[in-house]
Amino acid sequence: MSRAFVKEPEGDQAETDLPVRPQSKHPNYITMKGLEKQKKHLHELVLECSALKTSNTLADKNRIKLLNADITYLKQRVESAIPVKVEEQEGENIRFGATINLVEKNNTQYKFTIVGEDEADAENGLISWVSPLATALIGKQAGDVIVWARPLGALELEIEEFNYNS
Repeated sequence: MSRAFVKEPEGDQAETDLPVRPQSKHPNYITMKGLEKQKKHLHELVLECSALKTSNTLADKNRIKLLNADITYLKQRVESAIPVKVEEQEGENIRFGATINLVEKNNTQYKFTIVGEDEADAENGLISWVSPLATALIGKQAGDVIVWARPLGALELEIEEFNYNS
């Protein structure tokens, strides 16, 4: 097919619009701390985008496109947020916001906190409420044994204790 009449982008034009980031199909539960952090991040992105608007460099134009995509995504996440006041959670069963201490048969200790999808950070012990581990934990009590279905193989863990203080 001939490309004679197709307008090619010139070297000084920004890249085309980025695809819209997909939103999760799950309810957007989030801790109050996580929501505040998300709002702060959104504000920082808006400020950075505003500061770049006067620039005419290609790199800045491309950065603005990236920022706008992130801003759109974060606005939607903030608007759809269902904040959970962790300090008001109580009961004998594990729920959203719980910090759980687990122990393996060989006495290896684990500590996780169940948080919203946007707050999850496995390296820091923050797991999404829809993750396989959180799904196995929600509704359980101290003393229960769960099976953590991991890519490395299933792991049996006992729930030592949990709280909502973190």
